[in-house]
Amino acid sequence: MTTKSSDLVSIGTFRSTADARIAQGILDEAGIESMIRSDNAGGMYPAIDGAYLLVRAEDVDRANEALQTGQ
Repeated sequence: MTTKSSDLVSIGTFRSTADARIAQGILDEAGIESMIRSDNAGGMYPAIDGAYLLVRAEDVDRANEALQTGQ
């Protein structure tokens, strides 16, 4: 993704990166670029923090709609 981090908005918090990847797959199918942000100490402590799904600010509405409908 070539956007700056300041252009990104979190549209969801997930218990794990695996859960966030499922939602990211839905966004991919809808043609919406996204990225996952997670700080779990390099994988050593997966339960330390949730995973955040980020999209561009201009894609927030479309992304939310895609996640609600599952496509």
